[in-house]
Amino acid sequence: MQRTAFVRTMMLSAALLAAAPASAEVRIIQSPGGQVGPFLDLFEKVRESGERVVIDGPCLSACTLVLSIVPVERICVTRRAVLGFHAARSVDRRGHFYAEPEASEAVLQAYPGRVRDWISRHGGLSSQLLLLKGRELAAIYPRCR
Repeated sequence: MQRTAFVRTMMLSAALLAAAPASAEVRIIQSPGGQVGPFLDLFEKVRESGERVVIDGPCLSACTLVLSIVPVERICVTRRAVLGFHAARSVDRRGHFYAEPEASEAVLQAYPGRVRDWISRHGGLSSQLLLLKGRELAAIYPRCR
């Protein structure tokens, strides 16, 4: 990973996740995604911390890996929450994108069953962004109190 992309992803991660020690929660307010590695590291730390995750805005692409790492019972969503899923892809030095079907399948299998089922019912992971929100999202994850 290029250093600039890594630094930008880490800055985004820090800006998008606001920890509130008194309430022991992490709030995702807006995340366009990014490189997978930093998100995996970040969500592993959140899982180990025992904090609850509040999804309170768009959580797209690599951000949705939170669903695979943090236990379901520690995730809630607000009315503003939107989850965005697409197939895994790589980008070369020229900026060309390449499909990563094996990575897409691994990511899909890592999601909780109800999320996998929703993705499958909506055509599966592809280059198109699938948005899970509103009542459909609230049927899978509880609303935050």
